[in-house]
Amino acid sequence: MAIYTLPELPYDYAALQPVIDAKIIELHHDKHHAAYVKGANDTLEQLAEARDKDQWGAINGLEKNLAFHLSGHILHSIYWQNMTGDGGGEPLEKDGVGELADAIAESFGSFAKFKAQLSKAAATTQGSGWGVLAYEPLSGKLIVEQVYDHQGNVGQGSTPILVFDAWEHAFYLQYKNQKVDFIEAMWQVVNWQDVAKRYAAAKERGNALLLAP
Repeated sequence: MAIYTLPELPYDYAALQPVIDAKIIELHHDKHHAAYVKGANDTLEQLAEARDKDQWGAINGLEKNLAFHLSGHILHSIYWQNMTGDGGGEPLEKDGVGELADAIAESFGSFAKFKAQLSKAAATTQGSGWGVLAYEPLSGKLIVEQVYDHQGNVGQGSTPILVFDAWEHAFYLQYKNQKVDFIEAMWQVVNWQDVAKRYAAAKERGNALLLAP
């Protein structure tokens, strides 16, 4: 029985136009994200078979595949919720996301400095990957991470709350090879209400995840 399932989109395919074309959303969600879900489930079955047979010759590849597909599933599940056709701008107190706005200012100096860092991190990720804003529980601050593929180069225990997909399948049909233009356009559809909820949840459970020395 499958453990992981493809979540439904919280909007229709055309909801993020003109920033992201409807065809991209359809292919991205229905094909690419679905493939990560299937990959995670298939790998779990293969690991179960390895345990049953006590055969571990493929363990390194299976563990890597599980991390790749599962992280791809998780990051995409956040990605869809992180966007809205009514989003953009920056988080503000008047919009009910003042706690997030304060955390960004405290962690990065200002929203403009944060935006510059996340944009650069996403746009310069080598090959395929993501730019990620994450809550880091030991410091209690927000950090920006570059995620290679889906799972590399991250601080253990950090919780992603805003993710920018910089894989070519996220933008190539519309933006061609202009990844920088796509990243800049992404700021027009950020759902700060969703990011703020993720920040509050991550902060609340952060101390339970890690015990500071």
